[in-house]
Amino acid sequence: MARKHILHMLTPLRHMSPFDVNMAVDAGYDVVVPYELVGLAEITGLVQDAIFSRPPDAGINTGIFIAGKDAALALDMFAAAKKAMLPPFKVSVFADPAGSFTTAAAMVAKTEKVLRSKFERTLDGTRIAVFGATGVVGYCTAVIAAKEGAEVTLVGYDGVERVTKIAVDIKRRFDVDAWPVDGSTDDKKKAAVHASQVVLSAAKAGIQVLSRDQLAQAQDLLIAADVNAVPPSGIEGLAVNANGDPIEATRAVGIGPLAIGNVKYKTEFGLFQKMIGAEKPVALDFQDAFALAREIAK
Repeated sequence: MARKHILHMLTPLRHMSPFDVNMAVDAGYDVVVPYELVGLAEITGLVQDAIFSRPPDAGINTGIFIAGKDAALALDMFAAAKKAMLPPFKVSVFADPAGSFTTAAAMVAKTEKVLRSKFERTLDGTRIAVFGATGVVGYCTAVIAAKEGAEVTLVGYDGVERVTKIAVDIKRRFDVDAWPVDGSTDDKKKAAVHASQVVLSAAKAGIQVLSRDQLAQAQDLLIAADVNAVPPSGIEGLAVNANGDPIEATRAVGIGPLAIGNVKYKTEFGLFQKMIGAEKPVALDFQDAFALAREIAK
């Protein structure tokens, strides 16, 4: 009898994301079980319960999904889950807190594609400003871009204190640099835009981060991208379905949330399917998300 594919979904929040549950079921999991209010200290026990309840060869049929809304905590949970494995008892693990790893991967992959097709350049050496950098998507976007050689700045809407802490954490975890910048006033945000070739907006839905005026006179700006699909647009003048299209009254082209979201959806779906179809247990994080998003965005 064929073994069923079981996915245990762990979150430190009060509720598991319906988006992720739907995605996992549609990707092919037979049984999906959510666990809420899970602390870091509980990861080892839950994972070992899962691995020891089935024979070693059933590891490919069992998965752990790490959710939440905190990238750093999710990475710690991801590491704890991998450490809890006791070979030959191993299962697959996938981390994507608030969809941030796959969303960030999609935004950077789309940006990379437009840089190549429109401007014949790569992420390496490109000056990128991340707005919404204190959020989970912004954090991961900064890491992916920095690992690809971009010169990344983290723009703090409430000053530099929080983005400085994020920059320190990124350096500690990944040994890449991201530079904190004060974006607490309109003039300071404008200065950050004018110093950049790419702006990536990952702020909360329904919040306008940048005005058309702040983009209009930016001589070096090539691309502006935004993940916010809820009006108003995070970047004024950027259409939700923009896919490398010119932004009116600016020198830049735009990438809208629907273009990013299409790649994000396919990336998360594809990583769940990769877990299900793997010949041996896999561990998937934002780096795996970016590798797949790159393939999808081509």
